[in-house]
Amino acid sequence: MSALLEVDDLTAGYGAAPVLHSVRFAIQPGEIVAVLGANGAGKTTLLRTLSGLVRPTRGSVVFDGEDLRGVRVEHLVRRGIAHVPEGRGVVTELTVDENLRLGGLWRRDRADAARALDEVYDLFPALAQRRASAGHQLSGGERQMLALGRALIGRPRLLLLDEPSLGLAPKITAQILALLRDLRERTGLAVLLVEQNVRSALSVADEGIVLALGRVVTRNNAAQLRDDADLRHAYLGF
Repeated sequence: MSALLEVDDLTAGYGAAPVLHSVRFAIQPGEIVAVLGANGAGKTTLLRTLSGLVRPTRGSVVFDGEDLRGVRVEHLVRRGIAHVPEGRGVVTELTVDENLRLGGLWRRDRADAARALDEVYDLFPALAQRRASAGHQLSGGERQMLALGRALIGRPRLLLLDEPSLGLAPKITAQILALLRDLRERTGLAVLLVEQNVRSALSVADEGIVLALGRVVTRNNAAQLRDDADLRHAYLGF
């Protein structure tokens, strides 16, 4: 099977200061990969680079056989890459329904966009009940559902998900992570997951990538990473 995403020798950062150094990995269709590491390891910068918000200074990102260097952010969305950033990015002045429709503005087939909206409401019944509520009226869990739902409106093939559990109760976090597996099984969605709760991330991921100071330390099966005590103590904090 050909890789959906191939990252090779990726170096990127802010200004003259590189954060990522020669990062290499690949993701297969339908694979959930957790990106792990301490604060400052470069996890969020990696997602921002893959989604086009940070331009790499070296290396390549190939998605479904296409080199993405120079491709604009809005075109990445059309190609099937969705990014849910840390902090969720919900427009608090807009209603739930308006926020979700933002995710489908680029779709030319309005009937298909309407079907995608209905599918998101089916996935998140809590949002369907609050479709007329403004973003600022939602709980933290509902805002995370809204951010995820808005990304799914575009029916992505690769979801870049940054810290979905931030500020949420464990029960809500478990529901969101379980949804990722369900989406993978039903649609073949691939996920690159940055998550502060390492145990939760490894419970849902197929594999994990460990970053330290912007470099890949190791990549391994999620179960093996959980069982590697030396690696956990050195890089993952448990």
